Amino acid sequence: MLHIDPASAVPPYEQVRTQIAAMIADAALPSGQKLPTVRQLAADLGLAANTVARAYRELEADGVLTTQGRRGTFVHSSVLDTDEHSTQRGDLEAAAAAFTNTARKRGLSLAEANRLVEGAWARPDAAAE
Repeated sequence: MLHIDPASAVPPYEQVRTQIAAMIADAALPSGQKLPTVRQLAADLGLAANTVARAYRELEADGVLTTQGRRGTFVHSSVLDTDEHSTQRGDLEAAAAAFTNTARKRGLSLAEANRLVEGAWARPDAAAE
């Protein structure tokens, strides 16, 4: 989804940074979305890992991304990334745990459970069912 123009006067890290920021602003990368690892994105774009790491660091400093250690880098979520919404987060975590337990008891794999969630997410009326 990202394209680097090697002939551009704009440094590659800035091209990455602005494109990711634009994708977030356009909701092409929704809140809470996990981004590729620095190494994976660097390999995909043919860039040095430090170039992508700099773009990620700048986006994190701007409050657009959040890095959660080994879990990865995510688009900032005002619900999941702040204590301000801790009650709402707790409710969501409880619902996720309940779904996970049910899915495991019924023998679903993580991929199958994710597919169910994605299917429900795509239907705006899924909560009413």
